[in-house]
Formats: sequence, structure tokens, C-alpha cells
Amino acid sequence: MIRVGILSAAHSHTDAYAGLLAGREDCGLVGVADRDEERGREAADRYGTDYLPADRLLKSIDAGVICAANASHLEWFERAAMAGVDVLCEKPLAPTVAEARAIVDCWEETEIVAGVAMPLRFCGPAVRARERLAEDPIGSLRALSGTNRGKMPGGWFADPDRAGGGAVMDHSVHIVDLATHLTGRRVAEVYAEVDTRFHDIAVDDVNVLSMELADGTPFLLDGSWSKPDAWHTWGDATLELVGEEGTVAIDYTDQSVVHTTESGVGTAFYGPDADAGLIADFVESVREGRDPEITPDEGLAAVAVVEAAYESAETGEAVAVAER
Repeated sequence: MIRVGILSAAHSHTDAYAGLLAGREDCGLVGVADRDEERGREAADRYGTDYLPADRLLKSIDAGVICAANASHLEWFERAAMAGVDVLCEKPLAPTVAEARAIVDCWEETEIVAGVAMPLRFCGPAVRARERLAEDPIGSLRALSGTNRGKMPGGWFADPDRAGGGAVMDHSVHIVDLATHLTGRRVAEVYAEVDTRFHDIAVDDVNVLSMELADGTPFLLDGSWSKPDAWHTWGDATLELVGEEGTVAIDYTDQSVVHTTESGVGTAFYGPDADAGLIADFVESVREGRDPEITPDEGLAAVAVVEAAYESAETGEAVAVAER
């Protein structure tokens, strides 16, 4: 039995992860630690577990899931790693390249099992796209385009000190990581247009990133918080790869049934649960002592794209992506 703890319940994904962990026969959800005691106790009550001080929880678990605000990821990661606790860290890995690099260094020094929560790799369309690309390649890659347009999440996500940025920070990492996963190529350069147009907040909510992969392939991405609150689901997540001999198009939210009546709109998803795939991969990696699907160095690569995008938006120039 793998003993797991929730290290902060600040993120909106915490409930999904905790529910999946609690539902596994090979895991025991030992407790929740949180700087915000009220939030932590409420979360623990929802999950049917205990609220514990961080030091006590870390002594009682084999693995922890960091669901803290972005600015706290490094602190939680280092505390867990120094206690010998394996870690799944919510994305982005950190709000800056310097902090993400520190997490990677800590991971390498302590040799814990560590992963980053990029669940899109586990969604049905992405899994099948990878299989199809192996079975029937599309030839030399010519272009990529993607979207991750969602609702503005509010709360600390709109606090520049705790989040480190807005929609670019929150959304672009998913599609950038998926593109790297499917092509085997990282982003080398970014030109970004970033603004705040939809909401009265202190961070960005709209962006278009025009990127180049390492081989010069163009990659266009819209990762804005542009969906209205009444939208039938949280947003969208798409990626299209164009090759010399064909295309592959992924649409995560297309795997759904939308039911609309006078009382409102409901959406039911079918196909593999991406969060379940993420949690299963992490738990199995802890049990087997292996790297999970998405490791901290891959999380660092996505953060480097975000940092370059914000620099580009400030300077009006294309910026080379640097992971150090």
C-alpha cells in the first residue's frame, strides 16, 4: 500500500486527484497539509482523511501530490524531496525558469521519483494520435497549431505574486508539452502577443504565441482565458500537426456529449480519463521506482517557453527559449 498525501489543496485540480487516489486499492490517502488551515481541513473532510501539519504528514507518506499555488511549488518540492517523499507536482512546474531549474536540480540530487501533472498526454485523442503517427507517419513536419482556450479560473490564478502570470502561465504549458511529446522536438523561439482584454484582473487573459521548433517548424498557439462562464465545459484543448504526407488533429473536448435544456447545459465526457491516466502512471512509477511519463526536466522545458513568451510580449521581439 502506497501512502499518499496532498501537499496543499490550493489548486482546482486537487479534488479530482484526491478522489482518484482514494479510489485506488493500492493507495491510502493519509492526509492533507496546507498553509491555509481552514482550506486544508475542509479538503480533508471532503476526502475523508486527516488534516496534518506538513512535517508530520511528510514523515507519514511515501508520495505527495503538490497542488499549491505556482509560487509555492519549489518550497513544497524541496521539503518533500528532503524527506525522501516522491512527488507529483501540479503544472506549471514553477513560475520562473530559475525556480524550475532548482526543482530539477533537487530531483537529480535526491533521486526521488518525480512527475509533473500534464494530463493531456493521457487523454484518448492524444494516446491514439501517438499510435497513429507510429503506424502511419505523416512525413516531414511542416506546421503545428493548437488552442487551449478556457474560462478564467479566478482566485489566486489572477494574483501575479502567487501565480506568476496569467493565461500564458496556466494554459500554454499543456499544448507545448503535448506538441513536444508527439514530435520529439522542443520549442526554440517564441514571439508572443499578450494582453488583458476579457476580465478586470492583474494578469494576462489573452495570448497568441507564434513559435518555432528546434528544426524551424512553425507552431501557432492560442492559450487564452476567453471562454464565457456559461460555456458548457471548462474550455478546449486542440492540436493539429501538418506533415508533407498527411495531418493529425487532436480535440480533447470533442469526446463528449452535450445536453442542453431550458434548465441549462450539461457535458459528459467519454473515453479514457486523462487525470486517471496521470495518477495511475505516477502511482505505478512510485511502486516500480521508475520515472513517470512527464519528468521535471520536461516541466522545465515548458516553463522556459512561458518565460520567453512573457519576455517577447515585453520587448516586442522574438525570444530564444533558454532552460538555464
